[in-house]
Amino acid sequence: MEKTLNRIHPVSDPEATYFLQVSWEKDLGTGFGILLTDGQCAWAGTVSEAEISKEAADMEMNKEKYVDELKKALVAGEESAGKYNFVIS
Repeated sequence: MEKTLNRIHPVSDPEATYFLQVSWEKDLGTGFGILLTDGQCAWAGTVSEAEISKEAADMEMNKEKYVDELKKALVAGEESAGKYNFVIS
């Protein structure tokens, strides 16, 4: 299993620091687990391959392109800093 951990500062609260962990078996396109924490509370969930396919279709995007964007937003970390905004609600 592969995992990444990134520090994020959501645009909804730029002074706050969160940590986002993403874990997957083969690649993000087959589904992944996600864990978000602010150091006091933690939220966890999973995203299935079916959910990824549905979201790509809803966005009228090729699944491979959608997965590539997911990688950039959730896994790439510093390489994509400033290119993606996170909102915590």
